[in-house]
Amino acid sequence: MKMLTLVRHAKSSWENPELSDFNRPLNKRGKRDLPLMASRLLAMGIEPDLILSSGARRAITTAEQIATALEYPVSKIIEVPELYHARVETLINLLQGQSDHYRHLMVVGHNPTLEMTGHYLTDENIPHFPTSGVMQIALSITCWEELSESCGSLEALDYPKLHQ
Repeated sequence: MKMLTLVRHAKSSWENPELSDFNRPLNKRGKRDLPLMASRLLAMGIEPDLILSSGARRAITTAEQIATALEYPVSKIIEVPELYHARVETLINLLQGQSDHYRHLMVVGHNPTLEMTGHYLTDENIPHFPTSGVMQIALSITCWEELSESCGSLEALDYPKLHQ
């Protein structure tokens, strides 16, 4: 069995209209919510063997803070440019190509890709996957290349507003 944790980046700022979407930083709410969710991941016992992240500033910031909370080496986060504005097929192909010695992968990225991927893998109706949201999926596969539609079950769906 493999595990997959999907994490939507923390809330980002639209304050500076001159910044490209790719370079937007976290806003106040994102900076407030991210430590809460990082500590929730720690409490859930999430231990990824590999963290993959979109290269967008808000995703990398999210991945780095989560990695630090989980005592995962920040230097081992792999930036995957294709995760920015990725299609579900792109993410599935990326995951299928991972080494089988990784038991648990974490992906930090964007909607709608993460929400749609969660639905594809679990057949669960996920009406909204908010910023700083975490989806934990247990996969009934033994190697990553077996990743396919409805091969997983949603173990946890968590996000900041559940704790306010």
